[in-house]
Amino acid sequence: MAVDATMPTPVVSAPGTGNSGSSSTKNSGLTNSSQGIADNFQTFLTLLTTQLQNQNPLDPLDTNQFTQQLVQFAGVEQQLKSNDQLKSLIDIEKSAQSTQALVYVGNTVAVDGSKTQFDKSATWNLVSPQATSATVTITSATGQTAYSGNFSLKQGNASFVWDGKGNDGTQWPAGTYTLTATGKDSKGNPIAISTEVQGVVDSVDLTASPPLLSIGGQTYTTDKIKRVVRGTSSSS
Repeated sequence: MAVDATMPTPVVSAPGTGNSGSSSTKNSGLTNSSQGIADNFQTFLTLLTTQLQNQNPLDPLDTNQFTQQLVQFAGVEQQLKSNDQLKSLIDIEKSAQSTQALVYVGNTVAVDGSKTQFDKSATWNLVSPQATSATVTITSATGQTAYSGNFSLKQGNASFVWDGKGNDGTQWPAGTYTLTATGKDSKGNPIAISTEVQGVVDSVDLTASPPLLSIGGQTYTTDKIKRVVRGTSSSS
């Protein structure tokens, strides 16, 4: 039979618009909001001091109101500074995600899923909560059944490799195929068997957020990776 079931190898701001005479000034104001609020803060202090120095002794200004405005203005300034710091943290996190994604390029990994690209061979990992006799069905992108068979699975992980041959020996062409597995216990109750796609990470899209790994024509985020499978080296 052209199908092999084996245990897997464990491994450890947008610019402003306006007339040509003032566009640079407006753009500078939009991109330097923190600096602008600081300038306004100094202007506010100047106005406050001037009003306090020139107030009418018979009708003094409400200093409590000025104090509240001062506190509110300072709060806005601190919030803008906090936003800038948060933006820096987000940029650092994006950079870390990109670095993490690049590590997987060229490695064989297993990710959650049932659909993979077949070309000469395709590998899925089956995860069963208990030993069972499972029915494995592989269908093409058009919904045709390419292969179906029964296999004994032990509790835990098992690797299912398909060489592209159907039950009648026909060789199926390269393309996208989906595997489903169903099992039953000794009492005939259904057993949930999860599937993982195994393949080599051939590229990573760093323009996406988070970065996307390309595995067998499908894209996945790094949080979908369940394990890294070390290749078997042959001794001479």
